[in-house]
Amino acid sequence: MSLELYFHPFSSFCQKALVALYENDTPFEPIVIDLGDPTSAAQLKKIWPLGKFPVLRDLKRDRTIPEASIIIEYLAQHYPGKSRLVPDDPDLARQTRLRDRFFDLYVNVPMQKAVTDRLRPAGNNDAFGVEQALAQLDTVYGMIEHDMATRTWAIGDRFSMADCAAAPALYYANLVKPLGDTHRNAAAYLKRLMERPSFARAVKEAEPYRKLFPLQAAGDRR
Repeated sequence: MSLELYFHPFSSFCQKALVALYENDTPFEPIVIDLGDPTSAAQLKKIWPLGKFPVLRDLKRDRTIPEASIIIEYLAQHYPGKSRLVPDDPDLARQTRLRDRFFDLYVNVPMQKAVTDRLRPAGNNDAFGVEQALAQLDTVYGMIEHDMATRTWAIGDRFSMADCAAAPALYYANLVKPLGDTHRNAAAYLKRLMERPSFARAVKEAEPYRKLFPLQAAGDRR
């Protein structure tokens, strides 16, 4: 098999790459990395010294491709399928990349701030940083609510790389700070994402690791 994916099923950024692979039934060998296991972590660092996942290895081309967005772009170029996750039209492609970054930077990152703060040793929490992260989610939820009033997917009527980014980001963000009745368009969008077979599969595969999520973070406003 030409492609290997180094990842963890519970990671939101890894799920983003998985959705892209599953959308096009792209064959790959899954290599699950446990960063808490020195041997497993060393396996990842051997191909990507930064030790961050996901990382795609293309054995046929002898290429190492880190970062979920870059992985999706690489797949679109070298392993295209029925679902064109990066549009050919330059303007649509630019919009797709913008929304992809939007969900990564302004949903995924603040969500992770709130979650990882709960995993810090006692006395080392960052209450102010978490407050800022939750406030950013408030702003972002409002922007998504406005956009999804007239759209099915992130850039319109077609599923794209932006939705690959949105699915895990919104899924986990909704656990930390529920969308609720005040963001019904955004909640409906999340429901569509959850029903998308590619993401539903990723969520199902992550279930054995659900205990890793600090549930007490859900709804917590500090």
